[in-house]
Amino acid sequence: QEQLEESGGGSVQVGGSLRLSCAASGRTVSPYAMGWFRQAPGKEREFVAFITRRGSMINYADSVKGRFTISRDNAKKMVFLQMNSLKPEDTAVYYCAADYSVIPRVADQVDYWGEGTQVTVSS
Repeated sequence: QEQLEESGGGSVQVGGSLRLSCAASGRTVSPYAMGWFRQAPGKEREFVAFITRRGSMINYADSVKGRFTISRDNAKKMVFLQMNSLKPEDTAVYYCAADYSVIPRVADQVDYWGEGTQVTVSS
């Protein structure tokens, strides 16, 4: 059992930045992979970015590559998403996610979910 709690969402202007944080608790073993999915109204929940325990493997969606940076603090069981150069199409609920075996590519593969934090980008 793992609990994930996100924070850091909010409303920003186009081109602005936000930093999302997610804290994991409930298990002594840290997840193999932690990261983020997002879901806009009427859309499928989509992969954003994931990172493995030691940071040896990091994956980004093409839509955020070069703008978002994922990082992890294993001592604190936290994962972060620095989002720069935000665009209106980044508007979504961002969900922290954890997996104990793989980097999930689709939502159905995720082991544990946070409740989500809203990110709104306006112009």
